[in-house]
Amino acid sequence: MAFAGLKKQINKANQYVTEKMGGAEGTKLDLDFVEMERKTDVTCELVEELQTKTKEFLQPNPTARAKMAAVKGISKLSGQAKSNTYPQPEGVLGDCMLLYGKKLGEDSVFAQCLIEMGEALKQMADVKYSLDDNIKQSFLEPLHHLQTKDLKEVMHHRKKLQGRRLDFDCKRRRQAKGILKGPYMSPSHGSPRHGAHIPDDEIRQAEEKFAESLTLAQIGMFNLLDNDVEQVAQVSFFAEGLLEYHQQCTEILKGLVSALMEKKEEAVNRPKLEFVPKTLADLQIEGIHDLNHEGGSRVGSPEHKPPGNLELFPAGANAQRSNNGNTTLTAHQTPTHRHIDTPTRRHTTLLQTSVTIILANYSRTFWFPYAILGPLLFLLYTEHELLFPLAY
Repeated sequence: MAFAGLKKQINKANQYVTEKMGGAEGTKLDLDFVEMERKTDVTCELVEELQTKTKEFLQPNPTARAKMAAVKGISKLSGQAKSNTYPQPEGVLGDCMLLYGKKLGEDSVFAQCLIEMGEALKQMADVKYSLDDNIKQSFLEPLHHLQTKDLKEVMHHRKKLQGRRLDFDCKRRRQAKGILKGPYMSPSHGSPRHGAHIPDDEIRQAEEKFAESLTLAQIGMFNLLDNDVEQVAQVSFFAEGLLEYHQQCTEILKGLVSALMEKKEEAVNRPKLEFVPKTLADLQIEGIHDLNHEGGSRVGSPEHKPPGNLELFPAGANAQRSNNGNTTLTAHQTPTHRHIDTPTRRHTTLLQTSVTIILANYSRTFWFPYAILGPLLFLLYTEHELLFPLAY
């Protein structure tokens, strides 16, 4: 049997190459059979594409589909059954609205509207899950059954028919070349010569198998193409599921719109609140004016008397110097209260400013002149204070 099968495969390959490259003609089937083959091929492609596109319609996110497929494959390998549901866009948006509506607080009308719409979208997501289950049960599963059972059987019969046709044509072609006359034989002494030595029973058996496969292929394709009632019912189930889904979504959206209109009227009729921003004083935060006022009160207090301008000696030393100069000071005439605005005071202030500027400039540029001029200017400054001690 193994040798017979190998011989049959060689015959099929020989006939196929001869038809494709040698120009030999095989057995031609009628036009009805060819049309049935074309429609069967179209049906096979249609079933494959319908399943793919329907899944994309129900679950449009390719990333989520890939993730679900990966989780399903990993669960199969690990032996653990994990159910991963597809995240519906309505449900994702509804969760977002519910989350931030609750964060804003239910005292806000806008937050209440977000909560209302979030709940409506969650209901629409549940309806979408029901649609998915309905479509998978009434449309995708019959298509999968058709692909794995009927179409697979029909394609098997067609493939078998093609192989048996090649085997039959090969044996018949070799039989036709079997009876030949020798090139050097006279017609009177010529005798027939069987070139391939193929028995008639073998050719008859190949013909019977070819006829059997042809009959099975025709019946299978006819039953497949004549199954319009079941196929139309599946499409109608799909349409009914979509209609029911959209009707339920319409009812949910109608209730949502009416609720949002009521919230809108409530927001319009709500009295307008007047808002007065709080100041720093309301918040009990001390400003710079308060700090200055507090500092001024402390300076004016007897415990914090400011020293007089250019006062380098204490009050006792000033009094001693005044006694030496034959000048009598009363108890109320202390040096700390001398505020006489005289030309000498202004001259002293100008001198102080000039000294400060000179020292600052020389300190940034030249260190050596600064070391010399510093003590000199300080002596002049001190001498000026000694020369005019009583000018204030």
